[in-house]
Amino acid sequence: MWRATINVQGSDLPFNFEVRHEKGLEIYLQNGEERIQLDEVRIEKDSFYIPMHIFDADLKGTIKNNRLQGRWTKNYAEDYSLDFTATYGQSHRFEPTELKPQDFNGKWRVTFIHADDQDTTEAVGIFGQTGTAITGTFLTPTGDYRYLEGTAYGKELKLSTFDGGHAFLFSARLNAQNELVGDFWSGKRWHETWSAVRDEAAALPDPDSLTYIKEGHDGLTFSFPDLEGKMVSLDDYKGKVVILDIFGTWCPNCMDETKFLKKWYDDNRHRGVEVLGLAYEAKDDYEYAKSRVEHMKNKWDIQYNMLIAGTLDKKEAAKTLPMLNHVLAFPTTIFIDKNGEVKRIHTGFTGPGTGHYYEQFIKEFNETVDELVAQN
Repeated sequence: MWRATINVQGSDLPFNFEVRHEKGLEIYLQNGEERIQLDEVRIEKDSFYIPMHIFDADLKGTIKNNRLQGRWTKNYAEDYSLDFTATYGQSHRFEPTELKPQDFNGKWRVTFIHADDQDTTEAVGIFGQTGTAITGTFLTPTGDYRYLEGTAYGKELKLSTFDGGHAFLFSARLNAQNELVGDFWSGKRWHETWSAVRDEAAALPDPDSLTYIKEGHDGLTFSFPDLEGKMVSLDDYKGKVVILDIFGTWCPNCMDETKFLKKWYDDNRHRGVEVLGLAYEAKDDYEYAKSRVEHMKNKWDIQYNMLIAGTLDKKEAAKTLPMLNHVLAFPTTIFIDKNGEVKRIHTGFTGPGTGHYYEQFIKEFNETVDELVAQN
């Protein structure tokens, strides 16, 4: 076991990983119940290089006296590199404390406020706590913050996650009104303040109501190149139910949904259902985008087709699908019947870190597909 930190906007964001030597050298990033395998590790003398699985990012630096020191870098982003250290034999995340914590268990109604422009996002926080150990996540209209893990002490809590491509750090304190007030830092630049009150009825807008076909349009039409350069459109899937996945290999929620869709497709493709991925990548460069999508596709043995559709800028992405009112979230999932008619558009994704919300998503996903398959 190792304890690592990344310096995020002046604060240390901690995470843990395990090193194994069972099938070559492997590293497993750990966030709560999550284990993310890194199996392309290279060590040469006193130097290490660790690619971050599907993300175009890496950890690299030097090894000395059971300690790693180096940088975490997002290779596709300009000037995006942060200090990284790790110490062997440590399994705690945040520094331990004997201060008896308040009870943070349950559901919280949350408001995030962006530090620069004061834009707000409503969210739902779900926390589980045993003693000082706390796990959970935040659900937002565009997706969840995946597996968070941390510590509660006194009236304060701290949570963090590192999935290889994203580094999130949360802190908060209960005030006199029993309201949580704190900060959220993401990577090198993003900062929001947040507040929360207990509310077991807290809920988000219906994710099926946020993205829709605009008036004057009958459905979806597009033509994008696949990984061989061949142009593909919905007309190529006539007579089949199609699940259209708007995603990007840089996106953590897309990572979760793609893992779900890969297994689902393997189990259900015989039913006359096709999954089609529309990739929106970090650079407006077909060869770069193709290389990232191919890397994901090969790593996870994804059998369904993926097309190169555009870039991660939501406004630019919307221009590629002008019949939609907007592209609000990556991922967005569109269900299309055998006649090519759009039947449902689901914005965002509630992943496995959300517990029963994830189970509910799977239930509704399967119900929708069952209905479409049963139609004549």
